[in-house]
Amino acid sequence: MKILIDTNVVIDYLADRTPFADHAEQVLALCESGEIDGFITSNAVTDIYYVVRKVAGREKTLEAVRTLCSIVDIADVGKADVLNAMDLDMADYEDALAAQCAKRIKADCIVTRDLSDYADSPVPAKDPAAFLEQFK
Repeated sequence: MKILIDTNVVIDYLADRTPFADHAEQVLALCESGEIDGFITSNAVTDIYYVVRKVAGREKTLEAVRTLCSIVDIADVGKADVLNAMDLDMADYEDALAAQCAKRIKADCIVTRDLSDYADSPVPAKDPAAFLEQFK
């Protein structure tokens, strides 16, 4: 199974945002164990760094991003993704770009807490708790 993990889920874990951090940690643990192939988009890395740095500081954040990169793969964002995302009927362009990348890498789903933002995504979205139900 291949998933694209939305930025908010990664930040939930790295910034220890309760009550969401536990499910985020479990999703990432499935990636680390190899049970699923997890991806984040390349542009999500800068957003993750920006938010987590405010909580953890520069050095801890850089180490967290290094560790994250050993657990998940990075879906690059190219010109075609940027342009194709504009054609998706989604209100938030950043989410449309993630959805376009998920489609291109043939992800089975997008794991996100913002389900309403992905209602019109070409790849189905699941919240972390619902996604984890598959593995019980």
